[in-house]
Amino acid sequence: MQLADRRTTKYVTGVMKVIRLRGHATNAEIVLALREEFPTVSATTIHRVTQRLYEDGEIGRAPKASDGSCRYDINTEPHDHFVCGLCDLVKDIAIPHACRSIIQCNVGDCSVSGPLAVSGTCGNCKKAWIS
Repeated sequence: MQLADRRTTKYVTGVMKVIRLRGHATNAEIVLALREEFPTVSATTIHRVTQRLYEDGEIGRAPKASDGSCRYDINTEPHDHFVCGLCDLVKDIAIPHACRSIIQCNVGDCSVSGPLAVSGTCGNCKKAWIS
């Protein structure tokens, strides 16, 4: 069922706005951002909205946050991610086919499929660490 087939509430609009601005966001991050405009919005409401948007294909999922919480993605197309191990930043990346082939050669009889997540240290954390 597409978003147009359902009633669009102020919370649906707000959730989509937050995820569009950030690219990736957890429910906790969305609640925090929306409470500026809607001080009484509950975490349960946001969870229901994000779950519905995900099920309807309006948002995707990114790698989980460091605390294990689900992170949503405005980009619904299959794609890879970079995750900073220090600040938990998530960025969309495109891992070239040649790299996937090398990974495939190194996993033995397992097969590599779907989006990949690469972890490391982002530029901001690297700069802060060096300073």
